[in-house]
Amino acid sequence: MTARAANLWTRRLLLQRAVQLGAMGAAWPLAVNLAAIGEAAAFDATDYKALVCVFLYGGNDYANTVIPYDLPNYDLYSAIRGGGAGRTRGGIAYGHDELTATALTPPGGNSLTDGLQYALTPELGGFKTLFDVGKLAVQLNVGPLIVPVTRAQYEGSNRTLYPLPPKLFSHNDQQSIWQALGSEGSTVGWGGRIGDLAMSGNGNALLTCISAAGNAVFVAGRNALQYQISPDGAIRINALQASPYGLDSVRDALAALITRTSAQSLEDEYAVVTRRSIQLEGGVNAALAGVNLNTVFDSNNPLAAQMRIVARLIGARAALGVKRQVFFVSIGGFDNHDFLMQNHPGLMTQVNDAMSTFYQATVELGVVNSVTAFTASDFGRTLSSNSDGSDHGWGSHHFVVGGAVNGGRFYGTAPHVSVDTDDQVGQGRLLPSTSVDQFAATLAGWFGVSAGELPGVLPNIGNFASGNPAFL
Repeated sequence: MTARAANLWTRRLLLQRAVQLGAMGAAWPLAVNLAAIGEAAAFDATDYKALVCVFLYGGNDYANTVIPYDLPNYDLYSAIRGGGAGRTRGGIAYGHDELTATALTPPGGNSLTDGLQYALTPELGGFKTLFDVGKLAVQLNVGPLIVPVTRAQYEGSNRTLYPLPPKLFSHNDQQSIWQALGSEGSTVGWGGRIGDLAMSGNGNALLTCISAAGNAVFVAGRNALQYQISPDGAIRINALQASPYGLDSVRDALAALITRTSAQSLEDEYAVVTRRSIQLEGGVNAALAGVNLNTVFDSNNPLAAQMRIVARLIGARAALGVKRQVFFVSIGGFDNHDFLMQNHPGLMTQVNDAMSTFYQATVELGVVNSVTAFTASDFGRTLSSNSDGSDHGWGSHHFVVGGAVNGGRFYGTAPHVSVDTDDQVGQGRLLPSTSVDQFAATLAGWFGVSAGELPGVLPNIGNFASGNPAFL
C-alpha cells in the first residue's frame, strides 16, 4: 500500500467514510468488523487530553541547550567550540562552572555514550526542576528520516534504498518536514492528521486543532481545520465590531457581503471560513471569560502569552465541548549564525519561563496528567563554531514536559562529542538516531491513536523496526 493510500484508509477514516455512505443509503461494508468499531471509539472516552507543540523557528543550537558536563566530554565540547583556558567561557562554549546548577543526574542513572553526563544551559533552571521531579524527559538526537541511514549510506549514492529527507539544512523545508513530514508546500501536518481521527469525539470539531502562532501546517488536517487564536482570545473582524461612519446599516451590509455564498469556489470557501469565525468568536470568548488563572505568565514574553491562551482554552474545555485537542505555539530567532552567546540565552530564558509556567497552569487546572508539551525545531546546528555562531545541522535534542511523562531520563542514543565520528555528517551535524516519526508515534499513542492507525498519521513509521521512545 502506498503512503497516500495508507493516509486515506486508516481504520477510523474508513469508518467515517462508511458512515457517510450509510447516510446516502449505501450498504454498510461487511469488512468493517467489531474490532474496528471498538477502535473507532478510542477517542470517545470521557477523559481529556491535549498535545502542545512548541516550535523553535530557525534551528535551535543543540550543543548549547543540552551540554556535555562530565570533564572528558566537556573538554571535547569546549575545544571544538573555542572555550577558554581552565574550562572557562570562550568562543561559543559555556564555562564548566556555569553548568553546575543545571547538571542532570537521572535517578538510577542512564548509561550514555562515552559515559556522557549532561547539564542544561543555565537559563533552563525551570526545566532542571521538572527533570528532577520526573516531569521532563530529554529526547536525544531526533530528526527527520525516511529510513534508518548510516553515515556511509548518507555519503553514498543509492537513494532508492536509502532515501534522505528532501532539501536537508533548508529552513522552510525542514520546518515543514518536522511539522508535516513533507517538504515546503505540504498542506497537512501530523498534528492535523491526529486531529482528523479525534475530531468526531469533540462536541465542537472546529476546536480540535488550534494555533496560537498564526498559520501552521502542523495543525492542518485533511478534515480538521486549524482554528487560529490570538493571545487575547478569539480573533475578531474589526470592521464588524463598530458601525462605520456611525451607521449600523453599513456594518450590516459589510457583514452580508463577506459572508454571502458564491458560485466561485474560492470566494465561497472564504465566506465559509468567515462565517465560521464570526459564529465561533462569541462562544470561544464567552467560554474563556469563565477561566481565571492564578498562575502568572510573563506578559513581556510572547511565547508565554501564547501558552497562556492555550492554558485558558484547556480550562474552558467543558464549556467548549472538547475532549481531545492539538495546539501549536512558536518562538523565532534561533538562526544564530552570529552572536550565539548573546542571543541564545535570552531565547532559552523565554522557553524555560513559558513552558515551566504552562506546566504549573496545568497543575492549577487539574489536568497535569492530561496535557503533554514538546519542543521541535527546523534542525539542530553544527557542533563546530563558525567563530561567532553555529551553522545549519540535522538532528537535535528536544524536551517533553507533562504529568504523564516518564521524566528524569534521557531517551534515544547520545551522540559522540565529535566532528568526525559516524553519528554525524560533518562539522558535528548530528545524523539522527531517532526519527521524527518515532518521536511522534509515542506522542500519538498516548493521545489515543492505535498502532494500526499510525501509518495513516506517520507515513514512514513502518520503516523503523525499533520500538518508539517510551517517554510517555
